[in-house]
Amino acid sequence: MTDHHSSTENDTFSGDAFTGAFFAVHRGLPRQAPGSDASTRRLLSLCGPLPERPRVLDLGCGPGRSALLLAAEAGGADGAEVTAVDLYAPFLEELRTVAAARGLAGRVRTVEADMGALTGEDFEDGSFDLVWAEGSAYVLGFDAALARWKRLLAPGGTLVLTECQWTVPEPSAGARAFWDPHYALRTTADNLAAARAAGYRVLGVHHLPDSDWAEYYGPLAERVRALSGDGADAPAMAAALAGTREELAVRERHGHEYGYTGYVLRPVTAGDGDAWPTRPEAAADVAAVREVNLAAFETPLEADLVDALRTDGAWLPGLSYVAEAPDGSVAAHALLTACEVGGVRALALAPVAVAPAFQRSGAGSAVVRALLAAARERGESLVLVLGHPEYYPRFGFTPASRFGIRAPFEVPDEAMMALVLDDSVPVPAGTIRYPAPFGV
Repeated sequence: MTDHHSSTENDTFSGDAFTGAFFAVHRGLPRQAPGSDASTRRLLSLCGPLPERPRVLDLGCGPGRSALLLAAEAGGADGAEVTAVDLYAPFLEELRTVAAARGLAGRVRTVEADMGALTGEDFEDGSFDLVWAEGSAYVLGFDAALARWKRLLAPGGTLVLTECQWTVPEPSAGARAFWDPHYALRTTADNLAAARAAGYRVLGVHHLPDSDWAEYYGPLAERVRALSGDGADAPAMAAALAGTREELAVRERHGHEYGYTGYVLRPVTAGDGDAWPTRPEAAADVAAVREVNLAAFETPLEADLVDALRTDGAWLPGLSYVAEAPDGSVAAHALLTACEVGGVRALALAPVAVAPAFQRSGAGSAVVRALLAAARERGESLVLVLGHPEYYPRFGFTPASRFGIRAPFEVPDEAMMALVLDDSVPVPAGTIRYPAPFGV
C-alpha cells in the first residue's frame, strides 16, 4: 500500500484527479512504504513455526513485494498460499505479472477489496494462519487494525504489521507540525500496551533500520525529479509532487525522531500460557517469591540468589515479574538483572521458577513473555539466559555464540542463549560478566 504521509489527503480511491496523480507518482516503484526483504524475513522468523503451506493474507499489498516473498518462503520449501488484497487495481496487475514470471502464480491470488471491510466467503473468521500488513495498517489506524483483523486468524495464527511511530520521548515542534494533522504517532511502549489491551501477546518487535527508508525514498525521490518537468504544472500533479517533496524534506530534517516498527502478535486464547495474569512484583510478594523458588528447585541456591540480587546494584526495579494463580497467590516468578557483555550493558534472565502445582500449565511461559515485553518497553536491547535449549527458543532465544557471546565458564553451546530485543542497537561480543551474587 502507498505510504500514508501523502495519501492522507485522499482517504479513498475515488478516481479524482489528485488520486490519479498520486498513483502516477508511486506506480512502478519497488516499494510503497519503508521496508526491505531483510526486514520481511526478520518479521517472518519471529512468527515461529508455521503450518505446512500456510494460508497468508497480505493486506494493502501494493505491487506485492512482501506477498511474493511470503509465497516463496513462508512455511518452508513449499511456500505459502497468499491472498493479496489492495484497492488499486494496477498494483494487483503488477503483482500478477511478477508472480507469473517467478512461477508463483499458483500461490498468489489477488483480490481488489477494501481491507477495512473484508466480507464474503474469502474472508470468513479463522481463514488465515498469517495476516500480514507492511506499511498499510495506518489506513485503519493501529487499534482498529488490531480489532478488525483478529477474527481472520485461525487458532494459533499470527498478525504481523508495521507502524510508523515516535522514536524519541519528546518530538520536536517541526516533526509534530507535519505528523499531528495527518496521523497520530505513538511510541513503541504505547503500541505494545495497545496490542496487549486488544488481547494479543507479543512474539517479537523489529525496528526497521534507516536503510529500509532509503529503499523506499531513493526511488521515490528519483520519480519526483523525473516528473517535475512536462505535465507537472497540472494542478493535481503539482499537488501530488509538492506533498511528496514535503514528505522527503521532513524525513531529512526529522528522520531521527520517527521510524517504522514491526510487531508480531498472536491472540491470547483461553488455556494458553499468556492467559495467566502477570505483573511486576510488589513489596508484599517478596516472601512468596522466595517460597516459589525454594519449591521449584532442589536446593535454596536460586532463592538465595534472588534475595542477594535485591541488594545488588544489578537489581532493576520493575523487572522482577510474577504470574498469579487463580486465588491471587504467586504461581511463577522470573527475574532480569543487569550484566555486561564485553563491557556493554545487557540483561541476564535468571532464575525462572514455577510452583510445582502450576508447572506445565503455561504460567512460566506467561511470566517470561511479560517480563521480556517489559524489558522491550524500557528500551533494553539484549537478554542472555543459560537454560534448557528446548524451552527458551520459544521466546526467540538463539545460541549466544552466533553473536560472539560466551559464558565465563564451560557450558554447552546450545544452552547459552541470547535474545535481541532491539535490532537497531549493535549486539556486543565478548565474555558475559555476571553480577557478583552469581558467584562467577
